[in-house]
Amino acid sequence: MAARRERVLSERWFRRDSPVVAPELLNKVLVVGPCRGRIVEVEAYRRDDPASHSYRGPTARNQVMFGPAGRLYVYFTYGMLHCAYVVTGAEGDAQAVLLRALVPLAGVELMQERRGARIRPFDLANGPGKLCQALALDRGADGTMLGGAIRIVDDGVAPPTEPGVSTRVGISVGREAPWRWFVPGDPHVSKGKPS
Repeated sequence: MAARRERVLSERWFRRDSPVVAPELLNKVLVVGPCRGRIVEVEAYRRDDPASHSYRGPTARNQVMFGPAGRLYVYFTYGMLHCAYVVTGAEGDAQAVLLRALVPLAGVELMQERRGARIRPFDLANGPGKLCQALALDRGADGTMLGGAIRIVDDGVAPPTEPGVSTRVGISVGREAPWRWFVPGDPHVSKGKPS
């Protein structure tokens, strides 16, 4: 069987509104060094969205969200978890897509080592904090332009024609927006309850 050709997603691909980019990220592959995982759950955030880190304007912590598109924005939350976002939209728009869950494809042993030897494969990256821990993504990766050692590729697997849609998980404002998308029935989707 011939290997599929991969196409690295460009800055231009990400230069669209986050609610447009987010469902199209489903089934793309996130590559971080030797580790790879298929994205199965995402959430969109925009600057006019009270749940977004950029809602109150630029700060030292959220500056990456203001562009350009195609960069990784890594946020440290609750004093213990990192969450990884992909910056989208035009420069200055301050939009991003949260990577919530993925299916481990390569480097699984390394992910398991980072997360704990007894973690079941479908629990390795089924939540944004778990995903970052499995891939060793922290604030040191904040601002990284996707395309090198950290990249998102299209390997020919299309997004679902009818993705699951819900409100976002774990937010207290902007809860009505149906901006969480996931691959229906995939066991690697997080167990978080929509707001």
